[in-house]
Amino acid sequence: MRILVLGATGLTGTQVVRRALGAGHEVTALVRDPARLEVSGAALRVAVGEVTRDVAAVTAAAGGCDAAISALGSGRSLKSVLAPAVMAEAMPVIVRALDGAGVTRLVFLSSLGVGDSWARTPAALKAMYRPALSRVFADKAAGERVLRASDLDWTLVCPPLLSNGRYTGRYAAGTDLELSGAPRISRADVADFMVAQTGSDAFSRSTVFLAPR
Repeated sequence: MRILVLGATGLTGTQVVRRALGAGHEVTALVRDPARLEVSGAALRVAVGEVTRDVAAVTAAAGGCDAAISALGSGRSLKSVLAPAVMAEAMPVIVRALDGAGVTRLVFLSSLGVGDSWARTPAALKAMYRPALSRVFADKAAGERVLRASDLDWTLVCPPLLSNGRYTGRYAAGTDLELSGAPRISRADVADFMVAQTGSDAFSRSTVFLAPR
């Protein structure tokens, strides 16, 4: 399978690229700065473009792909925290570009606590998220609204706290997953799940929650 990866230079995106290549897929990584890409391989193609505004670059990168994975994040700068707009700006571009390239499958990384998932978020996590991430989550929710209104075959992946721990393969996934406390899951495990979903319709046009076992 040929997979387009957006946000490939981020901590989770790097894991997505590694898991996809390890699973035998061909990967196109759309990045702003190729020098920041930490993964290499014969099956990896690097495309350069800005996902928040360059429809042509995203369309070209998606050409020939069977599915796309987005691991876009809001960034770590002060502006990204105080006035985030990455998801709100990027999602219309992504939807338009994938449609133009004939790619219908998109697995998109969100977070537990965004939008309707706030009601399912354990109290311990709510206390950690509020108020530091309220604006970031609002930006993610704005992007999700655009995605839900599209014709894409999407899956929104909502993990709890992310760690840089090793891949375990021991995690639970479901649309009605019960969560408690402050669960933490490795980015590698999240990446494993997201890559697997590119070839599955188990969670088609659904929001799925992850948790460690």
